[in-house]
Amino acid sequence: MNNILTHFGAGDKIDIKQVGEKYGSGDSLQNTIIAIINAVVGVLALVCVIVIIIGGVNYMTSSGDAGKVKKAKDTILYGVIGLVVCVLAFAIVNFVITNIIGAK
Repeated sequence: MNNILTHFGAGDKIDIKQVGEKYGSGDSLQNTIIAIINAVVGVLALVCVIVIIIGGVNYMTSSGDAGKVKKAKDTILYGVIGLVVCVLAFAIVNFVITNIIGAK
């Protein structure tokens, strides 16, 4: 938005694109798939971080109860495992699409 406002203020002409057309360059189907997968993996990573935070809060409020402490530690562990899986999925998908399929 700031970029558009600076061009408008400078008196530059702004090209108006059709709905769904991206500014800058024409996107291919592969780049669109990469963007969608990266967004999904990002949301899943955010969920994992939230699970880790919930586990930490549960651990802090367990008051020394052994059952609650174990449940909180397990929640943290599962959140960390999920985060590692998200990072690996992100790396594998980007590697496969860019090197094997040949997207830019």
